[in-house]
Amino acid sequence: MSEEAVPQQGGPAQPKGLLQQMEELMASLNADLSALDADLQSTSMDNTDGVKRP
Repeated sequence: MSEEAVPQQGGPAQPKGLLQQMEELMASLNADLSALDADLQSTSMDNTDGVKRP
């Protein structure tokens, strides 16, 4: 994963601990996976002829 994917905060804030960074990344990943799951669920509901499509 590149550093460009993680928003950088400006200012004199204290650096985040590794655990906090990992928790934020996991929360972001969970949200992305939930959105993907919802998209896939709605796509499968559109498929009414029973044929799986790639």
